[in-house]
Amino acid sequence: MILIKKPFEKAIVSVLLLLLSTLSLWSQQDAQYTQYMYNTTSVNPGYAGSRGHMSVGLLHRSQWVGLDGAPKTQTFNIHSPIGYRGVGAGFSIVNDEIGPTSETYFDADFSYTIQTSREARLSFGIKASAHMLDVRFSELNQDSSSGVDPSLQDDINNKFSPNIGAGVYYHTEKFYAGLSVPRLLETKHFDESSLATANEQMNFYLITGYVFEINPTLKFKPALLTKAVEGAPLQVDLSANFMFNDKLILGAAYRWDAALSALVGFQFSEDLMMGLAYDKETTDLGSAAFNDGSFEVMIRYDFIKSKNNLKSPRFF
Repeated sequence: MILIKKPFEKAIVSVLLLLLSTLSLWSQQDAQYTQYMYNTTSVNPGYAGSRGHMSVGLLHRSQWVGLDGAPKTQTFNIHSPIGYRGVGAGFSIVNDEIGPTSETYFDADFSYTIQTSREARLSFGIKASAHMLDVRFSELNQDSSSGVDPSLQDDINNKFSPNIGAGVYYHTEKFYAGLSVPRLLETKHFDESSLATANEQMNFYLITGYVFEINPTLKFKPALLTKAVEGAPLQVDLSANFMFNDKLILGAAYRWDAALSALVGFQFSEDLMMGLAYDKETTDLGSAAFNDGSFEVMIRYDFIKSKNNLKSPRFF
């Protein structure tokens, strides 16, 4: 195992913050999550295996409930340390639906971790993706009075495109920080001759958080996610969670210039956790009569082999 002195750890955090400052002209395109702190493998392959045992997670998000064709997202992920010390692997499925469009990602994650001090670890991850795209043009209301565009006649079924991603993830028992690009290849899904074009561009993610132990029965964890893609405003998510008796989690979040959120979670046992989130838009869309907000539910199960040395449930 490789050991790296503490000054290097400080350098890692400084580099992550410096990289964040260079991304101010970018924004999002990937699926959006409020409970990103419990769905880390979807955005950073370096997280795979970091919990020290096999972990399985499910998440469902319904955005802008009441709006016809609004986004819906489902994710499944499983990851675990494997074989040689420091090696982790994972697999995830992300299904994202918006109107007549459905996208499904099948992701394989691989990570390698080095120990930088007694408590700190630095992980490097790579992600291999298979992307399937469906577009149901037949569901669109097209104006036939001036003729129907022939480019919008044939549905797109299971259009395949591969991709790769990478990430770095640093964590101790109370702190974590990660920088990643889950999709490095900028894929064009339609021909330039078509009126309907879509380019999948690189999404940059910075995540970080810290756990403050206020007293033996109360923990406080602020967290940050920054998501950026060229051509749209920077997205910044700030959250603050309180954990009572290592069981009940209550919190709130703010998505910069977009939404306010309420979060609640419960650690049923060392193995099983469930989380709920509700978002209310702060834009004009939030005051629309047809928009009942966004809902998210998450379930995670950890296959813990030995509980004798488990101090408390992991908070991230």
